[in-house]
Amino acid sequence: MTVHFAFQNSYAGLPANFFARVAPTPVAAPRLIKLNRPLAVQLGLDPDMLETPEGAEILAGKTVPEGAEPIAMAYAGHQFGHFVPQLGDGRAILLGEVIDRDGVRRDIQLKGSGPTPFSRRGDGRAALGPVLREYIVSEAMHALGIPTTRSLAAVVTGEPVMRETALPGAVLTRVAASHVRVGTFQYFAVRRDNDAVRALADHVINRHYPELAQAERPYHALLAAVVGRQADLVARWLLVGFIHGVMNTDNTSISGETIDYGPCAFMDEYNPAQVFSSIDEMGRYAYANQPRIALWNLTRLAECLLPLFGEEQDKAVEQAQEILGAFPEQFSAAYQAGLRRKIGLFTARDGDEALIQDLLDAMAKNAADFTLTFRGLSDAAGNEAADERVRALFAEPAAFDEWAARWRKRLDEEPQTPAERQALMRSVNPAFIPRNHRVEAVIQAAMNRDDYTPFEELLKVLSKPYEDQPEFAAYQDPPQPHERVCQTFCGT
Repeated sequence: MTVHFAFQNSYAGLPANFFARVAPTPVAAPRLIKLNRPLAVQLGLDPDMLETPEGAEILAGKTVPEGAEPIAMAYAGHQFGHFVPQLGDGRAILLGEVIDRDGVRRDIQLKGSGPTPFSRRGDGRAALGPVLREYIVSEAMHALGIPTTRSLAAVVTGEPVMRETALPGAVLTRVAASHVRVGTFQYFAVRRDNDAVRALADHVINRHYPELAQAERPYHALLAAVVGRQADLVARWLLVGFIHGVMNTDNTSISGETIDYGPCAFMDEYNPAQVFSSIDEMGRYAYANQPRIALWNLTRLAECLLPLFGEEQDKAVEQAQEILGAFPEQFSAAYQAGLRRKIGLFTARDGDEALIQDLLDAMAKNAADFTLTFRGLSDAAGNEAADERVRALFAEPAAFDEWAARWRKRLDEEPQTPAERQALMRSVNPAFIPRNHRVEAVIQAAMNRDDYTPFEELLKVLSKPYEDQPEFAAYQDPPQPHERVCQTFCGT
């Protein structure tokens, strides 16, 4: 019996300069450590077959399945504001595309599958730690309801990879609506290949925004659609305390999914200036900077699309600026609506933004835990006796008391019953996030002891982030001082 993938590859049918045809490099002894069985079923794959040795060989890149057209995609990108004209998939290979059970076209990509023409002297491999981190965080984001790439499988290769020291090698099978990025457009725009930019735009419209094909100005409409999705996506990040860590243009997905979980992290105590990435020395991608950077990245996309807007340059620029000008309002609307829901306000009234900002300011000043504060408010909204748990999160509890008095007065103006309000708040304020110290503990257990029990348990907890799960209550706890993870690192 063989593992069957019903590939229907479209990106591989684009011109040859869009990618390099390259097969994964075989590995010594692939061993499957995790298969996302529900996702496999959603993709029309047989999970039982994927869990066989033959399946593990495919998921490690040792065997190429029938119908696959392995390619490494070309792209450029601004990395921390500095433009690099050629990046591309240096350690990832797109096996092909399948149509899932909902009729959605999905990429299946191997990450860590060996060198490609874009590897820039790298080995094209991935260490086990970054593979587990991406698996955990991407699946947690999905469970939180945030658009994201998914993780289908993690495989250890039986071969070490050399970084500062020898580390266990691994391959992640990643699934995405597509892997087209802002940087993909930049790759052709910098070469002044307007035909390629147009072909790429047409591909993206056909794949992600088919309703725009009949628009009067489809390329203008494409930019507007991407702007809208990014505004919504980044608002969702902020509402759960997520910090991407490397918001380069090559990590900005045209489909509006979160992509590339390198030095990403979730905040413990609320701090708008929080940075975890070891390479973000200037705080460019700090938590509160993410909306501004998203707009900056979208402006780079607009520059690429200008030749498609018309021959009159000044008019094209003016039109692009008008489309980009919608981002702040779109982001603010999504973010403020999300914040209102988080504190139990389901109608909008004057003064709400100030009330919410006062809470955030008090949280920052008092080092209150972001996730626990909002989850605690969900309980306090239905029972004033639950205030004590929230008060205890503030260095000066009186700061919460002052705010809570105003909050309750505002809640009295809402139409919901306390029980209804509590249920609504609990559906948007997670009890569980992938806290950095928990992720690090999982990685250390796997690398040092070949023990994946903590990995499995953490995935189980994070699959139901809005449920109480009393048996796993300890997973809600912020780190003790000795458990703090202050820096995260890129997976390369």
